[in-house]
Amino acid sequence: MTLCIGDSAPDFTIPNQDGVDTSLSSFKGTRVVIYFYPKDNTPGCTKEACSFRDSWDIFKSNNIQVLGISKDPSKSHVKFIDKYKLPFTLLTDREPCPVATLYESYGLKKFMGREYYGMMRHTFVIDKDGKIELIYLKVKSDKMADQIIIDLKLN
Repeated sequence: MTLCIGDSAPDFTIPNQDGVDTSLSSFKGTRVVIYFYPKDNTPGCTKEACSFRDSWDIFKSNNIQVLGISKDPSKSHVKFIDKYKLPFTLLTDREPCPVATLYESYGLKKFMGREYYGMMRHTFVIDKDGKIELIYLKVKSDKMADQIIIDLKLN
C-alpha cells in the first residue's frame, strides 16, 4: 500500500514514553507531524529530534503536534527525552501494535524494492481533518523540522 497526499492517515493506537496508549485519531482537529526514526540516541536520530526541539516554539504556536515513532521501548524514550529536553511525544511500536501492521499501514514495508521491516526515517504531516498533507521519504535528519516549516509556510 502506498499512501498519497490527500489520503486519510491510517489511525493507530500505540504507547507513548509513559506507557499510555496514544491514538492518532485523538489529535483530530490538530495538524500532526509523525516522524518515523530508527533508534533513540543515535547520531542521525538525535539530530532529527533536536531539530524538532529547536523549532518547537514555531510548531507549538501553530498548534502542531509532533509524534516521533521508533521501535525503542518506552524506557528508552524517557531517557532520550530527558537527555535532550524533548518537548514532544515519542511513541513505541513494540506493543500492542505489531511492527508489520503499523509499517504496512504507512506504506513503509518496501524499501529499495525489497521487503523490509526495519525502521526507516520517513515523515508525514497530517492535516486537521486527518488527511495526509505532506510526505517526506528522503529525510535529512538535521533539516527535517526546517523543511516542514518552509513547506507549510509557518512563522
